[in-house]
Amino acid sequence: MPARTIVKIDEELCNGCGACISPCAEGALMLENGKAKVIKEELCDGAGVCLAVCPTGALSLEVREAADFSPIAVEKHQAEHKRTYIPQHCFMCSTSEEERYLIAVKHKGESRWCCTRCLPRLIHG
Repeated sequence: MPARTIVKIDEELCNGCGACISPCAEGALMLENGKAKVIKEELCDGAGVCLAVCPTGALSLEVREAADFSPIAVEKHQAEHKRTYIPQHCFMCSTSEEERYLIAVKHKGESRWCCTRCLPRLIHG
């Protein structure tokens, strides 16, 4: 197996909130026994979108030997499993991602979602 970037989950830091599940477009994460878990290495593309939403910092990226990412495996997995959907909300105005695009932002170690309407105010004060 080649070395590649993949998500690493620190089980001691994971509080099982599930915030990381929805942002994973490939559906590579699930909750098992109250902790986030990578279902199969081939489903994780290593993009790390899930990292920004973890409130405890339990997720990180590491380079290690892992099965190659497989878009075919992702397609098969998504066809066989209903996707877990937990709508996220803007931390500034509480708008849901169903109403407006949200972007994951991180500041001083804190991860939050911000809608596109509030983002300029966040950037410029």
